[in-house]
Amino acid sequence: MSESESVSGNGQSGPSTPDELLAHLDGLGLGYDLHRHPPLFTVEDSKALRGELTGGHCKNLFLRDRKGKMWLVVTLEDRPIDLKQLGAALGGARLSFGSPDRLMKYLGVIPGAVSPFALFNDAERQVTVVLDKEMLTFDPLNYHPLSNDMTIAVSPGSLLAFLRNLGYEPDILDLAGLN
Repeated sequence: MSESESVSGNGQSGPSTPDELLAHLDGLGLGYDLHRHPPLFTVEDSKALRGELTGGHCKNLFLRDRKGKMWLVVTLEDRPIDLKQLGAALGGARLSFGSPDRLMKYLGVIPGAVSPFALFNDAERQVTVVLDKEMLTFDPLNYHPLSNDMTIAVSPGSLLAFLRNLGYEPDILDLAGLN
């Protein structure tokens, strides 16, 4: 398998589509509200174009350490994160951002479309998930469903149920002090 290939949540080679993800959520009985919009690549884009979309708005950091271990850190959009402090909180890892090729390999998405729902494409469960404890107090939470031209609003319980259904038990950390 090349650096840009992956096996998706549907068990087939290549990343899953947003429709496949939404069908999976429907199959689990997890409710969501779908919002379509122009492609968003940054938190700033999202802030400028979100309109009246309520709830917790989040950013997603796809990170790796020098040994090749991968993390997806999901936090509130305005939360400053110091990678050195985060690495210390994660057991002393020296963290850096994963490349676009690595992002496609592990999560099957492009930069700007990263979200916890991209874990649907991590068939080998190689990415460790870290969720911001405070983020989980917001209802709904807003994330891209494998594409940055739509957003789904889900409850914290639905997010956790989705992750656990895939076999993840996310680390829930108080990220407020990591800045």
